[in-house]
Amino acid sequence: MEELQNVVRDAGLAVSKLPEKGRCLLTTKNFYPGEVILRQEPYVCVPNNSSTVSRCDGCFASESLKKCSACQVVWYCGSTCQKSEWKLHRLECNALSRLEKEKRKAVTPSIRLMVRLYLRRKLQNEMFIPTSVTDSYNFVEALVSHLKDLDEKQRVLYAQMANLVHLILQWPEINLKEIAENFSKFWHLFLDNKMQLACNAHTICDCELRPLGTGLYPVVSIINHSCLPNAVLTFEGKSSVVRAIDHIPEGAEVSIAYIDTAGSTMTRQKALKEQYFFTCTCPRCIKVVPSWPKFIRMRQTHACVKHVHLLPSNNFCILLKGQHDDIQESAILEGYRCKDDRCNGFLLRDSEDKGFICQTCGLRRSKEEVKRIVCEITAISDKKLKSTSPGSILFLLMRTREELLKILMELGDWREALAYCRLTITGYQRVYPELHPLLGLQYYTCGKIEWLLGYTEDAIKSLTRAVDILRITHGTSSPFMKELMTKLDEARAEASYNLSSKDE
Repeated sequence: MEELQNVVRDAGLAVSKLPEKGRCLLTTKNFYPGEVILRQEPYVCVPNNSSTVSRCDGCFASESLKKCSACQVVWYCGSTCQKSEWKLHRLECNALSRLEKEKRKAVTPSIRLMVRLYLRRKLQNEMFIPTSVTDSYNFVEALVSHLKDLDEKQRVLYAQMANLVHLILQWPEINLKEIAENFSKFWHLFLDNKMQLACNAHTICDCELRPLGTGLYPVVSIINHSCLPNAVLTFEGKSSVVRAIDHIPEGAEVSIAYIDTAGSTMTRQKALKEQYFFTCTCPRCIKVVPSWPKFIRMRQTHACVKHVHLLPSNNFCILLKGQHDDIQESAILEGYRCKDDRCNGFLLRDSEDKGFICQTCGLRRSKEEVKRIVCEITAISDKKLKSTSPGSILFLLMRTREELLKILMELGDWREALAYCRLTITGYQRVYPELHPLLGLQYYTCGKIEWLLGYTEDAIKSLTRAVDILRITHGTSSPFMKELMTKLDEARAEASYNLSSKDE
């Protein structure tokens, strides 16, 4: 701990312990919006490859890829990335190559991440790669295991995954219980075998918050959650970057959001409890806590209250019975799923641009059918927008409009897409703080569509707002931000030219 304190002290930080929270990161100086609080490279990371998407192990690029000829599992975009990963992949490649081809298909990103975790520990112990205070397996050991919080069925699933890791590595000295405990530190494994990241592993996203891979960032893992965070975590390549989005005074705790904070308090509390095993007591959540016991008693004694939405309102809870429109909206939303009720697939545009095909089973829906669904949702969603409560109904509506926007952009219906983009911004403004990356990205999308349609002045306003937000959350040095600021300059130049042409 003392060595870690010495490292973070130079960055104006200190590691401490708080009651009910455990370890936390405190500031020893003032941080202001946009200022970098912390940067860290991953201890280990892997791209989120699947049967449909492959990425380079070195840079997460998805173009011009070639498979490793030996293991046939890992992809690279070129020799530079292959060389940079070789020390670790050399051992991994030997281990994966021993597996039968069918068993290699069971090597998911989560399995690979665990395998690489132990391989990196081995290389550091044998001093083939350097070790530092913040780049050490000791940090992983210090993380909290959640194995004791799981039921027996989940423990069996973790044990099966630990056995697969053991089969790949074939190290007699490796401890299966330790592997299972490490899995519980990073993932929540559901009974349908779907894994969801826990607080000690992070989804590596690009600048537009699209997931690319998974990484372990031990120092970042010290930062606690708040539904009203004062910092934001983004990524520059594989590097994690934590920036202040509020003024954080000396001695304050640094906090980020582990989940999407747009949901109601009940939704957020449920997600945090199920996925991260704690109850949030941030200022935003605490406002609802006094009414919570009363709500539990009501659910136990009144059948009519068992299926209600919980909306936060100052210091009390509002119980809102499910309405017919909510049920109708949910039913229509199923229109964007596959026609087959037994299939959970979603629609993607086909290569011939004639309609949409289920990505799972291949069933088709025509453009006309999708447009009809859009019209039906429009009638309901416009009625819903009049609601003033920023709770679960607005959250559902906002997500509905996000999906509509994506579909309309796929269809090339830019005017309708712009209308929904603007409506989505309205929803974001009600559920997110002023400096939220999703709000900035939505302004960016709006500005691009406005410019495409020739609304240059509107595009300048939207792109300016995007820059104002994203320069705080993303910094200004990434290629993404440079492209955004270039678009804004070009839009301003076009507006200036149009104005001068009119004067002539």
